[in-house]
Amino acid sequence: MTTELFVDTSAWFPLADPEDPAHADVAGELREAVHRSRRIVTTNLVVAETHALLVRRIIARWRSRFLREVGREPHLVVTRTREIEADARRDWLERFEDQDFSLTDAVSFCVMRKRDIQDALALDRHFVVAGFTVAPA
Repeated sequence: MTTELFVDTSAWFPLADPEDPAHADVAGELREAVHRSRRIVTTNLVVAETHALLVRRIIARWRSRFLREVGREPHLVVTRTREIEADARRDWLERFEDQDFSLTDAVSFCVMRKRDIQDALALDRHFVVAGFTVAPA
């Protein structure tokens, strides 16, 4: 059985920018996951959020490369559905109103729970607050 690793915007962005201070740590974690044959999972909301950041902050070749590579097999980009979004609102946004989770975060958490993914490559504390294991430490 293939284990999966969820990758958040907070990791994709520094991964796409070799000059980002977190680039080496995030790239090392991702290389290790791929070496261990873990499937990389993200959502279309994370892809859109990451692309928007890349458009605003770094040169075009990195954002084009990101879009080209992010969905390449065996990686998986889960597209949000009405059902996932409704579950995300109910289970994360309404239940944890005291937290500043975004809709993208909530959909990510929902996808992780539905796919039984415990680990996230993320620099976002929201994943820890939601009860997931986060790398890099």
